[in-house]
Amino acid sequence: MALILIADDSPTEVYVIKKILEKHNHQVLIAEDGEQAMELAQTKRPALILMDVVMPKLNGFQATRRLSKDPETSSIPIIIVSSKYQETDRLWGLRQGAKGYLSKPVDEAKLIQEMDILLGLSA
Repeated sequence: MALILIADDSPTEVYVIKKILEKHNHQVLIAEDGEQAMELAQTKRPALILMDVVMPKLNGFQATRRLSKDPETSSIPIIIVSSKYQETDRLWGLRQGAKGYLSKPVDEAKLIQEMDILLGLSA
């Protein structure tokens, strides 16, 4: 259905989210840090990005802000998926340009519902 970029440095989280996405017929790209996420977003143009916050090199808030401000990538919706679940974290993520914010462990139904809305797939 859609090409989705997972930006997360945890192999376990990547595995879980990748399985959910593949079950729903999405193709998956994986970035292990914020810099790699930016690179892949610019070169591969995913339909949507699932962004962790705590990552090496460039954190998810920084990468989200840069991608949202770059005319080349600003149209790609970003959902932050993080273990940082405080309301202040959620608000900060949305201020950086994220279109959604989900806490880990990710709930499959919530993730797919949020993605479908942003991808224009919901009825």
